[in-house]
Amino acid sequence: MGPFAVVTGGGTAGHVLPALAVAEALVDRGRRADEILYAGCKRGIEVRLLPSTPFPAVFYDVVGFQRSLTRRNIAFIPKMITATRQAIKKFRQDRPAVVVSVGGYASMPSVFAARRLKIPVVVVSYDRTPGRASQLSAKHAVACAVAFENSLLPRAEVTGAPVRQAILDVDRAAGRAAARERLGVGPNRFLVAVMGGSQGSGVLNGAVAKYLADRADDSELSVRQVAGERFIDTIDQVGSGDAHATGVQHRLIGYEDDMPSVYEAADLLIGRGGASTVHEVAVTGTPAILVPWSNAADDHQTDNVGWLTDVEAAVLVPESNLGRLGDEIERLRSDGGARKQLSDAALARGDVHRSGALAALIERVALTSAAS
Repeated sequence: MGPFAVVTGGGTAGHVLPALAVAEALVDRGRRADEILYAGCKRGIEVRLLPSTPFPAVFYDVVGFQRSLTRRNIAFIPKMITATRQAIKKFRQDRPAVVVSVGGYASMPSVFAARRLKIPVVVVSYDRTPGRASQLSAKHAVACAVAFENSLLPRAEVTGAPVRQAILDVDRAAGRAAARERLGVGPNRFLVAVMGGSQGSGVLNGAVAKYLADRADDSELSVRQVAGERFIDTIDQVGSGDAHATGVQHRLIGYEDDMPSVYEAADLLIGRGGASTVHEVAVTGTPAILVPWSNAADDHQTDNVGWLTDVEAAVLVPESNLGRLGDEIERLRSDGGARKQLSDAALARGDVHRSGALAALIERVALTSAAS
């Protein structure tokens, strides 16, 4: 018997984690983990993340199409054709009831195969401005599950965004002390968590270095900086990572494997404007300063962050004004009332992601198709 659903997308954590959240939501509705196949790409972070999950997976050799002219674009079409043929062969054998696309180039072989074999497709779009892969896939999708009102996608239903259960379970009040102990943070230190995305951010790393240079002797400050594996060897640690060290406590890591603990422990989060970060800030109620990536397609990260800043649920600092990041951190550090206001407003925004409507829509499409 083939899989009930194929969940496809990948390359970066911004696609992989929502895909896993979709798979978890289907399990929560009674599906077995082995009924849900993850389809990603061989070069993506999913190769690292999927083995620790209960979901079977297949990885295709595909590359993204770069907007600037690069040699990688030469390989785009032949790799996509080969991967699509492989997906068609697999789907003919296993015949999934539905293909769920969370976007990105890694999703396209499965979407093309589903269209060829008349398998229904559900597009899950959690950016305020849908990505190009989602726009293309949505043209022939049975339904589009979206996180924001007034979506540009056809046949859109507002279901909330896919957020992993471990993040939905975060309790910042009840879990704070244990989370800080797990992360090795001193109980009286103000914890700033810096998240530059799964690949890290050179811009954020540079701004944090300037902030830390002025705070080296601050024994009441802890900074947990997720710098990205590609940057980790280029950054100097300021002070010690020891919670009892004199001066600032600076933990420098390449990739964060325990985001639930970070959300429970952090007094303030500094991050980008990717959809996963925005929605996780909302469901956890974490006070946050968000710095949208200036080169994001169609400036969609600024749109994402606007969903929070529209209701004063986060602070936006554009890259063009990143010099004031340290001042914003210190402002919020000294004003617990402002942080609580951000937290309360974010939690109110996050209610939409807890409804279970996303998995219900996917199941409805699959069962309707099977009955027709």
